Amino acid sequence: MATSCKKAWVEGRVQGVCFRISTQKQALELGITGWAKNLPDGRVEVLMCGEPDRVSQLEAWLHEGPPLARVSKVSVVDESLAPPDGFLVG
Repeated sequence: MATSCKKAWVEGRVQGVCFRISTQKQALELGITGWAKNLPDGRVEVLMCGEPDRVSQLEAWLHEGPPLARVSKVSVVDESLAPPDGFLVG
């Protein structure tokens, strides 16, 4: 089974609105490993590893986020990393 990893940077109103925890919930439901963490500049950085179609589903979800979030931009790059175990919130 192929595994793909992508890193995303999510901009907008994405801190203090349960974005990281909601991302973790979505990732676990999709069987995605990785992490989500707040950055000092107000963005959230997300690493997503798993089956390519499921990574794409999580990537699409990042454009909306949880109800209180207001996503203005999502930047994504492919990563060539060994997939981590689980999905951490940092």
